[in-house]
Amino acid sequence: MKNIYTLSETLSNAYALLLTRLFYQGARLVRRPFYCRGKARLQFGEGLTTGHHCRFDLLGVEGDLSKKLILGKNCKLGDQVHIVANEAVVIGDNCLMASNIFISDTSHGQYTGVTTDSSPDLPPDERPLYMKPVSIGNNVWIGENVCILLGVTIGDGCIIGANSVVLKDLPAQCIAVGSPAKVIKRYDSDQKSWVRI
Repeated sequence: MKNIYTLSETLSNAYALLLTRLFYQGARLVRRPFYCRGKARLQFGEGLTTGHHCRFDLLGVEGDLSKKLILGKNCKLGDQVHIVANEAVVIGDNCLMASNIFISDTSHGQYTGVTTDSSPDLPPDERPLYMKPVSIGNNVWIGENVCILLGVTIGDGCIIGANSVVLKDLPAQCIAVGSPAKVIKRYDSDQKSWVRI
């Protein structure tokens, strides 16, 4: 399908392409506005494309300049994708993300019920930060308005339906939907079809 742009969109894309070539070498197109706090902690493969208003918060611990957000080759992010990576968010090759997606490896406090949790008596911004890495495999497709929270691993070839909240790991080659996200189908490579669970 061929894209049809207005004159102003064409000029805007040309300007974004120029800035991409200057500041994000190897990327295909980084559309403006684009916000990246902690750019030194960003690593991306060739072919990165971002939509408008994407935001990366890559803060980490003071003095730690290790890569916090690693994007594989040919990742395509829609508009308003917000990624918070204070420990590590690793996204594989050929990932496709729709718009309004939130991915974070960080929470203001801990609420597991297993260890000493954060007290609700403290204001949220005063609770200690709790971090666990997020890993998203190759060839993953993430739908509109999805939220992926800390400590989650998503296997290769997954599809995550629109408006889902991913709180737990998802195996490779599955379709997951809902809040919280649950697997509803798996790909059967012998039958070459998606099988309902």
